Amino acid sequence: MKKIKLYIAISLDGYIAKADGSVDWLHELPNPDKLDYGYFAFYDSVDTTLMGNKTYQQVLGFDMDFPYADKTNYVFTQNTELKDDGHAKYISKDHINFLKELKKGEGKDIWLIGGGQLNALLLRHRLIDEMQVYVMPILLGDGIPMFAKGEESIPLNLVHTETYSSGVVELRYG
Repeated sequence: MKKIKLYIAISLDGYIAKADGSVDWLHELPNPDKLDYGYFAFYDSVDTTLMGNKTYQQVLGFDMDFPYADKTNYVFTQNTELKDDGHAKYISKDHINFLKELKKGEGKDIWLIGGGQLNALLLRHRLIDEMQVYVMPILLGDGIPMFAKGEESIPLNLVHTETYSSGVVELRYG
């Protein structure tokens, strides 16, 4: 069975993006050792991405080619009018059953890219198998939280931590 893995960077105060959705702050942090924080190994371990439509639109707005062209990409939305494009397939209904079936498929694991609403939906339905969270040494003060507000407390199992010379701390839950 495929696993859904959340691989994500957050500010120390828990935000994945500024209030306007930008993530430019990630590139402003010092990284003198040019560390990739395991990104390339992680990227090679997945063949599918999941993201909300706001996150997808943000990625399309980056000044670069679509970064996940070699993956199968699903965009989750409530808008039933959106049509699949050259990069992604839109999932506009029955999200949870779709994901349960997707996990049963063959191949590599699935990367939950975000954003906060989709992260919270999958967490609430216990569909996230692993979380690899990189806490960046910055306070944003406001922004988009890693998880949209939830109604319940969910205990997690910490399986690994690592501290990098750049001040980044990796927390891995499984």
